[in-house]
Amino acid sequence: MTSSVTVRYFAGARAAAGVESETRDAGTLDELVGQIVETHGERLEKVLTACSFLVDGTQTRDRSLTLAPGTVVDVLPPFAGG
Repeated sequence: MTSSVTVRYFAGARAAAGVESETRDAGTLDELVGQIVETHGERLEKVLTACSFLVDGTQTRDRSLTLAPGTVVDVLPPFAGG
């Protein structure tokens, strides 16, 4: 089952994707990542290896996480500074 989710890109992930945000239909985080890599290509795929994901504000590395309708997924590359 797929759900309509919003993906928001930040910093280097935004530059690699070429968009600030988009809506996707995906059932899991892994499915979502596969879709955005397929659409945006190798440059985004490389950036994603260092990214963390916030799913409705909660950080996760669990790619099998089920995405509910209306979920917001933030793609956050590592930030410099402190």
